[in-house]
Amino acid sequence: MTANDIADFVIANFPGLNVVNAWGEKSFFYNPNNLLKRGVYFLTLKEKDGDNDKASNLDRENIFRINFGISKKTFLQHFSTLPKRPAKGHSIEGPYDFQKLDTLTPHPVYGWMAWVSILNPSDCSFEMLEGLIKESNQIACDKYLVRVKG
Repeated sequence: MTANDIADFVIANFPGLNVVNAWGEKSFFYNPNNLLKRGVYFLTLKEKDGDNDKASNLDRENIFRINFGISKKTFLQHFSTLPKRPAKGHSIEGPYDFQKLDTLTPHPVYGWMAWVSILNPSDCSFEMLEGLIKESNQIACDKYLVRVKG
């Protein structure tokens, strides 16, 4: 799978998205009818390192990372604990190899918020991710409704 394949899948399967290209990533916000400035973060595709996010070494050729948030319950089913928030410019602590391809890990920076990541997922891994991505979308939809209803 390529980053474009994943972007196409997300756009085709999850209506109401606002797509923003910034900071070396493609960010997908849930924002039907554009009632919020950008919307609620749903998923990102990152293709280069940032000042505060270098753990995955995304500057390697043809490497990308998909990132999205899941429920704390689901996160704990995949990983035994929710990591602590890292200091600025650092990654979460734990036995994770953030540079390994096709392996689900907590997000190197936002794992403490129950975000997960995977570098260059295979077709097989992406099939497993689809349910998690649906959950992420539902979380974004729920947060959106809270924000627009005040």
